[in-house]
Amino acid sequence: MTEPSLADWLARLEALHPREIELGLDRVASVAARLHLLAPSAPVITVAGTNGKGSVVGALEALLTHKGLCVGVYTSPHLLCFNERIRIGSRNVDDTDIIAAFEAIDAARGDVSLTYFEFATLAGLFLFKRRAVDVVVLEVGLGGRLDAVNIIDPSVAVITSIALDHQDWLGDSLDAIAREKAGILRPAIPAVIACNAPPAGLTAAVAASGARAHWLGEAFGVESAAGGGAGWLASAGGKQRRLPVIHNPALLAQNLCAALQALECLGMPASDTELLEVLPALQLPGRRQQVTVGGVRVLLDVAHNPAAVARLVEFLETEPCGQKTIAVFSAMADKDIAAMLELVKRHVDGWFLADQPGNARAASAASIAAQLRDVGVGMISVSRNLRQALARARSVAAPGDRLLVFGSFHTVAAALTWLSREQEKA
Repeated sequence: MTEPSLADWLARLEALHPREIELGLDRVASVAARLHLLAPSAPVITVAGTNGKGSVVGALEALLTHKGLCVGVYTSPHLLCFNERIRIGSRNVDDTDIIAAFEAIDAARGDVSLTYFEFATLAGLFLFKRRAVDVVVLEVGLGGRLDAVNIIDPSVAVITSIALDHQDWLGDSLDAIAREKAGILRPAIPAVIACNAPPAGLTAAVAASGARAHWLGEAFGVESAAGGGAGWLASAGGKQRRLPVIHNPALLAQNLCAALQALECLGMPASDTELLEVLPALQLPGRRQQVTVGGVRVLLDVAHNPAAVARLVEFLETEPCGQKTIAVFSAMADKDIAAMLELVKRHVDGWFLADQPGNARAASAASIAAQLRDVGVGMISVSRNLRQALARARSVAAPGDRLLVFGSFHTVAAALTWLSREQEKA
């Protein structure tokens, strides 16, 4: 009898639990306890927030790896393959390791029902323990307080920006969402809060947690500098450390500084030499990622809510195209699509919209087209899928034009697959 493949396992996990998302820690913690996963021997950095988590995690992984440490990283969602969610030593773990972890979790859970995300989280923790990694970096999937990664007590916690998103699960106000994010904090542990204009709910929740808070603009901060971003950190003994100028327009300086402050709090600071060797060249898949195809600059960004699109617009303004910017866009129906379009419309000369067959959450291309017309946009193409939209956009793009792909992880994932095929043809 053929052993189940990773694809078989993932299909099973998708059908195993009656709900795709079920927030709460009791079930997943009980299984983690059976597998002896609740107290990792390695230090743990947990990262929560609405936007910017991926950048913080990516910077932490790159800098810790540069130090010669074996880093275990758990993130979500993935772009192209599930293996991206669990990385050890800067490499995605292979199918065999994930299957072994799933088998161990399945055997340990008994009659406890776990979601797809909970299985994935436990698999990451299982493999990090088995490989005896030096440092663990965990990215919260949704919220914080009731997210599966919160079964682990962090050595350092990071909270990035707070914005409206996932209101059905986290609450319909910034204060409510902030309280959920702050659920990862623990008494007396360092907490790096990289949120501009923090809502009152965050300030209150951080104070109530008893964590040792390092606030953006107080303990650490960023500033503009010629040629890039600079800033300062709170180093050992409470002394202020000035940072060198780091030029990487694809990454927000506040996210980079949050990662650096977390390393200071962990007692593993990155030297100026390490920063200059690692950070200027750091590029994260789907985060302002740029690729050139046939002279056309393709910019991919997973921005999928108004706050993230606002940051994308700032980037577009600092990196002018000089010719046309053509957008390929698709987003989930539960997002504030109208606000996203309003923010970016003046930077786009033509829109190529796509349906996502098989993705029940996606907004229809026709509904997005109607919203664009409502805000006065005329050059619109509607396609039956993302591959068709990308091909059509590419066909009208001339060398020197910019092709902007954004709106969701699904949108960027489809573009990365399409780009791979285009590059193979070249």
